[in-house]
Amino acid sequence: MAPPRKPTSPRTPQSQRNARPPQNTAPELVDPRWILKALGIVLFVALLLAWATLCLLYYQGQWQLVLHPSRNVATTPASVGMKFTELHFADDATGVPQLNGWLIPSGPQSDPTLLFPSAHTVLFLHGADGSIADTLPRALTLHNTGLSILVFDYRGYGRSIGRHPSEGSMQQDADAALNFLISTQHIPPQSIILYGHGIGASLAVELAAQHHDIPAIILDAPDGDLAGRVIMDPHSSLVPARLLFNETFPLAEPLRTLTTPKLLISYTNSTPTSLANAADPKITVEVPSPNDPKLLCAIQGFLDLYFHNPHYS
Repeated sequence: MAPPRKPTSPRTPQSQRNARPPQNTAPELVDPRWILKALGIVLFVALLLAWATLCLLYYQGQWQLVLHPSRNVATTPASVGMKFTELHFADDATGVPQLNGWLIPSGPQSDPTLLFPSAHTVLFLHGADGSIADTLPRALTLHNTGLSILVFDYRGYGRSIGRHPSEGSMQQDADAALNFLISTQHIPPQSIILYGHGIGASLAVELAAQHHDIPAIILDAPDGDLAGRVIMDPHSSLVPARLLFNETFPLAEPLRTLTTPKLLISYTNSTPTSLANAADPKITVEVPSPNDPKLLCAIQGFLDLYFHNPHYS
């Protein structure tokens, strides 16, 4: 009897017997240069956005480079022996007064409704720093010449309304103060003298250029044309300050064409170019300090020449 045959497995086709087992293929690698380029683009965009933000912050806060207002009004004209009336004026559209100031009459008032007994009134435009409390020494000098005075704070200064000042808002405030004297106090422009201290000189020159009937202007340590100074400031080194900065307070060029009689006061050994090139008629004086008696003499001499001299009356 024949032995049983072993079962045989099905034959595998030749093609399958010759096929190799599948192998794991490596993933395709990203070119490192592409990664570096992508990182460079992201970094450039981030830096560009950061720089644009810096430029925006600089533009919005540029006023702080040249204007340094104070809300402190700790002293009043009474502290130096001057009578005064505090007032709020320049109402906005809602009727809220925007500006705070002092009316300082030239002498004792027989009529309590007569705020300005003097024949001439000074509109005092103070400088970039502090508040009207810092104007008292100069206001006293003017008072001692027999003049009445209106001194006020721009918006953003002292007790006036406003968050912060700017060249545009300060020029508007100067115009509002002049209009207050003319329209509300009924003082003719021919009796108003503009007094600009520091950058207030730029505001005074602009007012005089717009109101040719104003008879005289006094510029005390005039300051303006601030762009060149700000561009050299370290805070301006990372931004295009020439394009962004606009708080310039022009002075030299307007003075070249202003024919209003001028008293130009400086406290240096040489007269600034902006004063030397000012149009005639002008009187230029140099005094040691604002407290020197020569300042009072200079102002009094200017007033005598243009208001008490028959040749100019």
